[in-house]
Amino acid sequence: MRVDLFDFALPPERIALRPASPRHSARMLVAQGSSGISDRIVSDLPALLNPGDVLVFNDTRVIPAQLEGIRGVAKIGATVHERLDVRRLLAFIRNAKRLREGDRIEFASDVAAIAEQRHADGSFTIAFEGDEPVETLLERAGRMPLPPYIAGKRPTDERDKSDYQTIFAREDGAVAAPTAALHFTPELLAALDEAGVVREMLTLHVGAGTFLPVKADDTADHAMHAEWGRIGAATADRLNAARAAGHRVIAVGTTSLRLLESAAGEDTIIHPFAGDTSIFITPGYRFRAVDGLMTNFHLPKSTLFMLVSALMGLDRMQEIYAHAVETEYRFYSYGDSSLLIP
Repeated sequence: MRVDLFDFALPPERIALRPASPRHSARMLVAQGSSGISDRIVSDLPALLNPGDVLVFNDTRVIPAQLEGIRGVAKIGATVHERLDVRRLLAFIRNAKRLREGDRIEFASDVAAIAEQRHADGSFTIAFEGDEPVETLLERAGRMPLPPYIAGKRPTDERDKSDYQTIFAREDGAVAAPTAALHFTPELLAALDEAGVVREMLTLHVGAGTFLPVKADDTADHAMHAEWGRIGAATADRLNAARAAGHRVIAVGTTSLRLLESAAGEDTIIHPFAGDTSIFITPGYRFRAVDGLMTNFHLPKSTLFMLVSALMGLDRMQEIYAHAVETEYRFYSYGDSSLLIP
């Protein structure tokens, strides 16, 4: 499909620079099938779901993957996007023309790494010096890797260390938050429990590629980035049992949805999964694992807007986003939410 079909006009002032407070007070657009659109708030969610419905969350934790350093007098920026082993990471590099294999980058007075290998996409394998865990070094020298549409408008600060983590974050490895779950609070979880809504967890480490623009003119020519994920056998069994009993499985976030669909077979059975997925969901895709999606509002011509268009239909999503813009919903990572039930 032509990528320009997924374009829409978004005023810059609709981009949220801070999350709602409290988190569950964010607005939530609700769209079910081809019926109308209703304007709710996230704390209404328990009343919109049925007992036995399953919300599937991503428990990845964002690491402070944004590094600023120097090589001689050259400023070098690095965004970590994959851990290779105890000492070595893959990173996208800014000012990569000033960096050669074997160069030493100082990220802090006591944190340095060697640029081991340059890759075709411009990224580098970097190996950290010393014997402290890489996670410790990143906590010391790194900062939260806010999306470019936020970082370009204000600097990262102390608030982002908590604002950009979900309440479920426990598995280190993401360089972007699974933002649909940023709206959840202990109060909302208690209300969901009381309503009989079930929670399940999976892990998908969101990579920096999630922010890469689609440069191709046709979706068939876009190469999707890969991300590592895991669904345990017991989780898969419970999800299959819930669907067999007539309950809905609703992914909280496109990361959860992509991993669930990667793990599901043609027979719609969800299988245990551990490995990389580069699934690219566009209109015409037949969903196998999910019955709905809770998600924030996405960028024009992005792979994520293509995904929600596959779920709801392109014309329907253009209608939904036009309503969201007109009624001043807040967009992107720190923005408002939507509940989409095809």
